[in-house]
This record gives sequence, structure tokens and C-alpha cells, in this order.
Amino acid sequence: MGLLSLGTPLHWNEAKQHADHVRSHGIDQFLSVYKKQRSKQKSCLLWGDEVEYVVVKIDKENRRTKLSLRAFDILAKLQVAENEYINGTSTQPPDALWRPEYGRFMIEGTPGAPYGATFRDLLTVEASMKKRRQLALQAMQPDEIPVTLVNYPRLGCPHELEIDRDPDGKACQSMFVPDEVINPHARFPTLTANIRRRRGAKVEINMPVFHDKNTPRPFIDPTIPYDRDLFKHDKEAKNGAAKPDHIYMDAMAFGMGCCCLQITFQACNIDEARHLYDHLAPVAPIMLALTAASPIFRGYLADVDARWNVIAASVDDRTPEERGLKPLKNDRFVINKSRYDSIDTYISKDALYKEKYNDLDLVYDKDIYEKLRKNDVDDLLARHMAHLFIRDPLVIFKELLDQDDENSVDHFENLQSTNWQTVRFKPPPPNSDIGWRVEFRSMEVQLTDFENAAFSVFIVLLTRVILSFGLNLYIPITKVDENMATAHKRGSATNDKFYFRKNVFASDDEKHTANGNGHATDEDEYELMTMNEIINGKEHGFPGFVPLIHSYLNSTNIDIETRCQLGKYLSLISKRASGELMTGATYLRKLVTSHPDYKQDSVVSPEITYDLIQTVDRIAKGELKAPELLGDFDV
Repeated sequence: MGLLSLGTPLHWNEAKQHADHVRSHGIDQFLSVYKKQRSKQKSCLLWGDEVEYVVVKIDKENRRTKLSLRAFDILAKLQVAENEYINGTSTQPPDALWRPEYGRFMIEGTPGAPYGATFRDLLTVEASMKKRRQLALQAMQPDEIPVTLVNYPRLGCPHELEIDRDPDGKACQSMFVPDEVINPHARFPTLTANIRRRRGAKVEINMPVFHDKNTPRPFIDPTIPYDRDLFKHDKEAKNGAAKPDHIYMDAMAFGMGCCCLQITFQACNIDEARHLYDHLAPVAPIMLALTAASPIFRGYLADVDARWNVIAASVDDRTPEERGLKPLKNDRFVINKSRYDSIDTYISKDALYKEKYNDLDLVYDKDIYEKLRKNDVDDLLARHMAHLFIRDPLVIFKELLDQDDENSVDHFENLQSTNWQTVRFKPPPPNSDIGWRVEFRSMEVQLTDFENAAFSVFIVLLTRVILSFGLNLYIPITKVDENMATAHKRGSATNDKFYFRKNVFASDDEKHTANGNGHATDEDEYELMTMNEIINGKEHGFPGFVPLIHSYLNSTNIDIETRCQLGKYLSLISKRASGELMTGATYLRKLVTSHPDYKQDSVVSPEITYDLIQTVDRIAKGELKAPELLGDFDV
């Protein structure tokens, strides 16, 4: 969860008048941190995970599920241990830290303290996740459960909230979801409304529907109230916002109501953080495809497996001019992506980087770039920051306009935290012992704690391999973008290929040559590879991430018990990549299509949803085996 501040949020008409002020002081705040902290060194790895949960109410008598909107009542109980520890009434550190999310039906749990650098620390991840699920369940009412689904399958359908609400809220003005699903903190309704106000229209989300045997062609969604006339934007659906053969959604809640699995690493220093940022960026779409677990939106099976494009569209505040639909007149830039998307530029200045990898025509604020350069920020990092700051701050609190730029980063975080990219470079907070960090953001949350632990541990071990073996994972940014598009496709983990670098081992020349354009060599070649080849290796080619991790583990002094457990996690990843085990999306799709009530019409009914929720809950609790998803692994 990003920046949360208290105060009076400004309507967009007033907030936009202060946009330059926030941008200018945000850069001043970054420069203050940069000058004080750029030499900071941390001796060892610290890292943590974030797991998000959907709170579902179960009506066993009527065989129905509904979204619970009691997240804040639940959080009040969950945060007692943390609050008592902070205020000194308890000496027992909390087992977990709990935070709200965008949806009033969501909670976020992180470990009570960061994990350390040892292999033994990796074995505590699954136990921490199991403990969090247990604590969440204990804080809920007897008919509520926490589920680690990416999204509630019937969000936006009638009668799917614990208390029925008409979708007539002024913040999101949605035809499908009421404002009551939004976190009531002033930031979130304001963020929702200001995105619409800035854009000049409601957000427009269209996911291709999965065409089954009885799905109409063309599919014209009969559940859209095309003739509603409550708000001026209601006419948009009828005028083309709702596309044929697509599942139409019109509110931020459909995107920011999705759950994910995120990992944050503290690097030893700023250079290591920038290095990890760059080399994790090409991994992000690969992991999106491998963790894909969201094949259902607004009660329909979609012809996609992943959430990312839904979220990107749900917060797309670009005006028609910025989207290139009209000539620039009132706006400064044509911007090719939503503020929630894949990264646009590499930032590391080590010898492996070459300018040709940054092959996007990067849009950035030239004045901010010059200001950063004059303050001794190098070209690549200055471009990155100046690119983030082409955006407007969407939520400004009146009381926080004037700040001490030496001790606050609120204005910086206002822009930084609303550029939601696949990887995030995070400076240290002011006046803290925290170092330079990188956040890996593309993965979808999995159904079980075993899976979430496996993917978390895999990414941590991959960072160790990248650093220890000096791997070079660079491919052109445009190919990373193409991989992101591929990752959304139904069954992409087994059916599609992704651009990936052929030779990941840096040559001596690469290690010792200064940055430059360079000439195309075999060392820079990339090719289309299957997921199996990227993860498990290709004969006479790329050795594969899992074999590289095993090679790294072989070079360390690791005990047999730890190696055995890590081996189970790596085996799960390997079998998902080979297709021996299903992705979460494929498994959920199978649950729907094999349900006796499914009519081969793409509709995910309340009855199907009830059984799906009950099934995934039983799997997560270890009460039900799911061999197609988990093989013979114990969860």
C-alpha cells in the first residue's frame, strides 16, 4: 500500500493548480535523500513479502458467497499486537504487520520483521504465510474466510456484497460497483474521482471474453445498463467504451481490487539496487505468466489469464491528448502507457548496460532532468526520475502542501507511489536505517501458502544468482513490453514463447568495458524461448533459472534439510514451467468449465462461484488435494 496521509484532499480542479509545486518539491526531496544516502552501505540482504487477501462471506445454507466489507473491523483486531508493541504495552514483537488496501474487502499481510540473508531464513517464509492466514481467519467472523484469489470472480455483479448497495456512488460513478467497496480513507475516493476528472471520462477496461461453445458471437454483454442516465459519463458504454466480445468494466475497483504477491529487497547499496532493478525487469513478464491466476472478471470467463492490463486500465488517467487521440494543446506530453505498467527505462550504470537496450523513445520532463543533472545525478537515473514526474499528482492534501524537504518525502512519494510499474526502485526513507530497495511487483497471488512461499523464495534465490554469477539479462525494453503482452494470453506459460537473452554470462569485455552503444554481437542476441526453456533450460543454450539456482546452491555451505525444502519449492516452479502442473489460471478455468452448472456460455454463476471459493479455501487449508495444480506437494 502506497502513501497514506491525513488531511483535506483537493478536488482535481484545485489540485492541478498545485501540480508543479508538488513535482518541484518532490524532486527537492529526492535530491535531499540522494545526497545524504547515495553512499549508504548495508552489510547483508534483508527482504520481505506482501500477500493480499480477499475477505469472503460464506452462506452455506443458501450456497452463496458474498464480498465482506468488514476489512477495517478485521484490521482493528489484527493490528492490536503491532500497536501494543509500538506503544510499549507489550514486549512481544508482532508475528505480522497488517495494512488496508484499495478495496474495503481486502487486507494485506507482511512478516512482522524482515527476513534475513541466510538460507534458513528462506524456510521461515511459508510458516510466516501460514501464520498470517491463521491470524486473519481468527480475526474474522465465523462465516468469513481470507482467500488468496487475485480477484473475486463476480465483483461488479448484482447481489455480491454482504449488504446490497446500488452502484450510484459519486466517486467512481460505476454502473457495476458502489463506492462502498472503496477504502473509506479520504485518499481513495479522491484518487478514484480525480482519475476520472483528469481523464475526462470514466476508466475503460475491456478484457476479451472467452468464447465457449454457447457464448454468443458477437458477445454483447446483456448485463450492462446501457440506458442508465444517472451521471453524464453513463452514455460512454453505449457510445463505444464497452466493446463487443469483451468484458467491460468501468471503475478503479476492478483493477485495484486485485490481489498480488510482491517482494521487496534491500540492496547493499544504490548501485546494487539499480543493477537488480534492471535485471529483474526482463524477469517480470515471465513471472506474470508463470503465476497467472485471474481468468474470471465480472462473472465471465476471460480469454486472458492475468490481471495486469485490468489494473493498468483501471488507473489510466491520461487525457485524450496524452493518449494521442487529439493533438497536444492543453497537455505537455503524449504518453504511451498508463501509470500502472511495465518499466520504460533501465537505470543501472554498470558495464553490462548498453544504450541500445533502452530502445523506447522515453518521454521525460526536460526541466526536471536538467535540475537533477545539475545536482550530480547521473544521466540514466535522472531520466528515470524525470520520466516518473511527467505524471500529475492525483491526491493532494491541503494541509501538506508546504513541507520540510530535508525531512519529508511526501511530495516525492506522491508521484513515486502512483507510478505502479513491474519493478520499483525505492530510495531510503529520510532519517531511517533502511537502505536502497527494489520491489518486484508483477507476480499474481497464489491459492496456497506453499505456492506463495515457493515463488517468493525463487525470486530471492534468483537475485542471489544474478549477483553471484554476474548474469546479464538485458534485452531491449520494447521486447520486455512484448513479453508483457504475451504473458496475458490464455495458457501463455505453456503455449507461447517469450523474448529472452541467449547468452546470460557476461564476457570479460562486457565486464570491463565502459558503457556505450556497442555493436551487435552474439553476446547481445535474444530469441523466442518457451517458459520451459527459460525456467528449466535449453539444450546447447540458456541453462535455465532453476538449474542456475541449483548450481548456486551447490557452491554454498547449505545443510541437507534446508536444501531439501528449497528443492521442493524449485520443483514446483520447474513443473509449472514444463506444463506438468497447471498455473492457477488454468486450474480455476477448469473448475468453472467442469462444474455441472456451467452452460458452456462463459458465465460464472453464483453457484459456480460458491463451489470455486469453497474448493480453493479447502486446498489452501490442506483439506483437499489438487494434483493438477500442486502435484504431490504437501501444503
